[in-house]
Amino acid sequence: MKDVICECGHKNPYGTYLCESCGKPLKEEDKKVANMRYEGVARRSQTYSSSIVDKVWNFFSSVKVGIWIIVLLLVSSSLGTIFPQEMYIPPGENATEYYAQEYGIAGQLYYDLGFHNLYSSWWYMLLIAALGISLVIASLDRFVPLYRALKKQRTTRHAAFMRKQRLYGESDTDDSSDEDFDKVRAALKKKRYNVREENGNLLAEKGRFSRWGPYVNHVGLIIFLIGGMLRFFPGMYLDEQVWVREGEREVIAGTGGEYFIENHEFIVDFYDDDAGELFQEAITREEAPVVSNFQTNASLYRQPDDASIGGESDLEHVEDHEIRVNDPFQIDSISLFQVDFKLNELNTFSFGLEDEEGEMVGDVEFTVDLNDPEGFYEFDNGYTIEIMEYFPNFYIDDNGEPTTLNRVPDNPRIIFEVFPPELEPNEDSGELSMVGIQVNESLNDTSHTIRMTDADTIDVTGLTIRRDHTLPIIITGGAIFMVGLVQGSYWHHRRIWLQRKDGRWLIAGHANKNWHALKKDIASVTEGTSLPEPVDQLDSEEEPQKDE
Repeated sequence: MKDVICECGHKNPYGTYLCESCGKPLKEEDKKVANMRYEGVARRSQTYSSSIVDKVWNFFSSVKVGIWIIVLLLVSSSLGTIFPQEMYIPPGENATEYYAQEYGIAGQLYYDLGFHNLYSSWWYMLLIAALGISLVIASLDRFVPLYRALKKQRTTRHAAFMRKQRLYGESDTDDSSDEDFDKVRAALKKKRYNVREENGNLLAEKGRFSRWGPYVNHVGLIIFLIGGMLRFFPGMYLDEQVWVREGEREVIAGTGGEYFIENHEFIVDFYDDDAGELFQEAITREEAPVVSNFQTNASLYRQPDDASIGGESDLEHVEDHEIRVNDPFQIDSISLFQVDFKLNELNTFSFGLEDEEGEMVGDVEFTVDLNDPEGFYEFDNGYTIEIMEYFPNFYIDDNGEPTTLNRVPDNPRIIFEVFPPELEPNEDSGELSMVGIQVNESLNDTSHTIRMTDADTIDVTGLTIRRDHTLPIIITGGAIFMVGLVQGSYWHHRRIWLQRKDGRWLIAGHANKNWHALKKDIASVTEGTSLPEPVDQLDSEEEPQKDE
């Protein structure tokens, strides 16, 4: 495809509509007004289409393609809100079973299709990447020719270019022409137009920077999308929840096992009837007590550099903090937020052994840690008790098999096997029984019964571990987008050409929007002069005058 040479001698890229130098239309059209989109210059997507690169470029440069990608993103994003994402289901729940149990067939289908982790799925990331590619290509395809055309525009334009502008007028010159020309030039400068002169012709321009508003928008969106995608890269974003029981210590996710948090005490306070008028309505409306404060008195520990991996014996105390709502514990780039709590969670069960006559067997007393139960309990009198199965949150599945909903001991059931002194573990079959809250069932012939003698509870605090290195990127992208939005919305590009040709005044005007403001500017600067006031050729039924 060869360059198109204008009569002025300028070589224009193939597909250019208006000469980049003089502005003369390179294609004959019956339309009154020239197509000034991108100043009539050729876009790459409208010029080349032979290679694979051209076809990919042309596909993503289409505005329709970009809109369809946005529609697909909106539809898929809405699908992710039908049911909670996996990160928001109750802690300890098994996602494989949770969705089917809570939402039935629809929930199971939601899980099977992968919508429970939609926003981190490969195809959702592919859609975001496609949108970013579309923004980059569409912007470059339009920005580069527009920038080149505006930078190279000349003051003197071809008469055909002038006549093809939407605002156009012409009249004869007279003896006061030079004086009127000076008046118009001074009036335009007073209105803050950038005025250029060439061979007695004038170009007044104002607000060119507004033309770059949409491209600034695109830059902001691209940066915003990059920030969103970086959230799925390791180390850039962390949003997890950890439950810490009183007196226990847990590793802080995202620190590589370097930091640990210990819950010394969990405190929860409630409003009483004397809380004041501000909270009276809430107190009287709610059946449950209204929480005034809940906090975790915690300590931060650090693992020394020379410590063994996973070891907690030599942890170094760093600092203490009272974690409250809106008062997180800051650790480098990680914050621990107080978000939830659970009072009186089952912690331990204490048991004794009863013989067939209903008498307690001496020295056979033991305690089971419901969060980390031991496998064997051996006693000096020869008795051995083994935990065969443990279900922290017991239920019967669809196949009639016992299983657990999660690892939280809300409804614990334990299957014990008791070996009296005359039986040897792993060689003989012991006496089987299942024990839980208000449950004590023998599973075979037994002469002993395990009795629950005591139960202990503990308070648990729920902390959110959050780190977000992408937030500055997202904020930057959003700020740039808003700058572009303001730039393109509240200003507009206005140009006025004024030329003397063959004893006649030619005046033309163009604006990328808000034509009414441009008409007012031209009427204001030409008032009281012999210069013509241009007419809107899209509104006028009369043909504009032509040179002889």
